[in-house]
Amino acid sequence: MGFDALLLLSFGGPERPEDVMPFLENVTRGRGVPRERLDEVAQHYLHFGGVSPINGLNRDIIAALEAEFATRGIDLPVYFGNRNWHPMAEETVERMRADGIGAALVFPTSAWGGYSGCRQYDEDIVRARVAVPDAPELVKLRQYFDHPLLIEAFADAIREAVEQLPADRRDRARLVFTAHSIPVSADAAAGPPADGGQLYSRQVAEAARLCAAATGFAEYDLVWQSRSGPPQVPWLEPDIVDHLDTLSGKEIDAVVVCPVGFVSDHLEVVWDLDNEAKERAAELGMTFARAATPGADPRFARMIAELVTEHLAGAQPRRLGAVPGYGCTVNGAACAVGCCEPPRRTR
Repeated sequence: MGFDALLLLSFGGPERPEDVMPFLENVTRGRGVPRERLDEVAQHYLHFGGVSPINGLNRDIIAALEAEFATRGIDLPVYFGNRNWHPMAEETVERMRADGIGAALVFPTSAWGGYSGCRQYDEDIVRARVAVPDAPELVKLRQYFDHPLLIEAFADAIREAVEQLPADRRDRARLVFTAHSIPVSADAAAGPPADGGQLYSRQVAEAARLCAAATGFAEYDLVWQSRSGPPQVPWLEPDIVDHLDTLSGKEIDAVVVCPVGFVSDHLEVVWDLDNEAKERAAELGMTFARAATPGADPRFARMIAELVTEHLAGAQPRRLGAVPGYGCTVNGAACAVGCCEPPRRTR
């Protein structure tokens, strides 16, 4: 199959105050999230003027990718679509069809397996193609959680964060990785049934291991952030803020936090880490430094271009890890029957 374009497919975020509540309603539709919880989360966005950084960061990635494509002689226009806010995937696929695109590769801004990190992007593709008559063929690229360029970018960001600490605390700083928490039941269902589940948490743990090894940290922690479900539903733990309390109890007075589960410094990163976690560390007398996410690093655009050329040439994937990662899906078809089933909603 020949390809005419690349679609960068992401989560989406509001870009003005009046967008915040409709965006959150899109995100939580069908989940039974109480209105008071939406009001609480809305205040996080309004703290930043009602603007999530995610769309702007994705546009920066696209600009870097277009330049990388030009350098490599890859003649593919790059389109941008979202799951939860404009430009919605349906709108973008309609524009692609109008532009005469017959088939496009899809790069999701999630490196992981699991429902929300992988299968839900397949569902986005299906929904968009159903909404658009004669929609282009869409082929989603493989998972990339252990790609060498991604690990290199995170490793350099960790080193730079260490340098932000006072010189006398660097050698004893604790390295802590974070990723978005999900329900324990969703993690158990993550991956093809034959693979045994927990693919998301296993992939995150593998990426953390690779980053720690690349930076010379023999000891490190993996914790979670951004839990949003009802309290009666178990989610992956511990939470980053609770973990800081634990570290303080062990007389650790310096921490480097690496948000290994995130591509860009979007709102959940800057709120949960740069506000809540950083403030708690200060209350505990703990020096805190946060590593940058890789989206703004030139290696991230290089990685996307490499994934594209790998797919076009049928080349062997470049991977560093031992945990399984899965390949492309065509027009939203899941990797395997029963793979990454949607979590049951508990009201």
